Amino acid sequence: MMIKKDIHSDVAIPPGEYLEEVISELGMTKDELARRMNRPAPKLSAIFTGNKAITPDTALQLEKVVGVPAHIWTGLEAEYRLALARQQEIRELQRLRDESRLITKFCYAKLAALGYIAKRTKPTDKVQELQRFFGVTSLKNVPALKRYQVVFRHGRHGKVKRSPEAVAAWLRIGELQGQKTECAPFNKHKLENTLPTLRHMTRQSPEKFEADLRGTLSDAGVVLVLCSHLPKTYAHGATFWLGQKKAVLMLTIRGSWADIFWFSLFHELCHLLYHGKNMVFIEGEDTDMKLGKQEEEADQFAADILIPPNDYAGFLENGSYSSRDIRSFADHLGIDHGIIVGRLQHDKQFKNSWHNDLRSRYTWKHRS
Repeated sequence: MMIKKDIHSDVAIPPGEYLEEVISELGMTKDELARRMNRPAPKLSAIFTGNKAITPDTALQLEKVVGVPAHIWTGLEAEYRLALARQQEIRELQRLRDESRLITKFCYAKLAALGYIAKRTKPTDKVQELQRFFGVTSLKNVPALKRYQVVFRHGRHGKVKRSPEAVAAWLRIGELQGQKTECAPFNKHKLENTLPTLRHMTRQSPEKFEADLRGTLSDAGVVLVLCSHLPKTYAHGATFWLGQKKAVLMLTIRGSWADIFWFSLFHELCHLLYHGKNMVFIEGEDTDMKLGKQEEEADQFAADILIPPNDYAGFLENGSYSSRDIRSFADHLGIDHGIIVGRLQHDKQFKNSWHNDLRSRYTWKHRS
């Protein structure tokens, strides 16, 4: 038994080129061909350039007019389209290979481990998974998307090099979670009124407050997204808007300290309450002067909400920072003891190693 193997060229030659040769041999112009076929000349011109396909109906007409069998025209057309598809496939494969250098930058391994994308072996398949994750045809499109532009403009976080690709991937987690989560329309007044309730939650364990925290924020139009940090993001929290009526507040437990978690929460709430809806805020992003001022305002807001300024000033004036004093002060304010310790450490009232036994640590179970 013999198997016939056809050889196909990858060079895409429009059937229109052969048609030009045929009518030239017949001494026929393109305009005459159009009149003989009763076709508008511009539409027939598209066939000559390959921009319009030769359909079976057109092939039958050409058979009558120039004498070349219809199956020849349909065969040439099929070969041409197949060659174009092969060329496109080659270009796409090369593009995927070029983008494979971005796999690590966009935290593919971590995203796959967390279940946000499928685990693949081939680099080109990994690129396609990341493209689907971001909802783009090319990973090179990501920096141009409005929500991620700020991180690609400002990569540094203090003295460390923040990865804009990693932050974009982290923000995308929040974006996807926010899109699929229902909440009430954003209500600034209601959110402001929840602040005392949220502050009281600092004394509860995550098992007790997590559902209440989500629900309270949801009722005010805020979707809370708790997720693991990605390598080189160096972020505790972020806020952005999905339209005018839904806000997303992202928090991670980088460092795991409970007091930092609560400070980050109130910091981000300040952005939602008092700063623009057209901006993306990432805690620690301070390379832009305007953004830096807003970050300072958010820091002060969080500090004052957690520990009222007059109360804090009186505690400092007393000058006694024993465990008993700290516990008593925290109980008086109705907040977690660790928040007092964290504030005193931040303000250099004592060493960062002191009274850490009064600080709690959080761990969150991942939910993809």
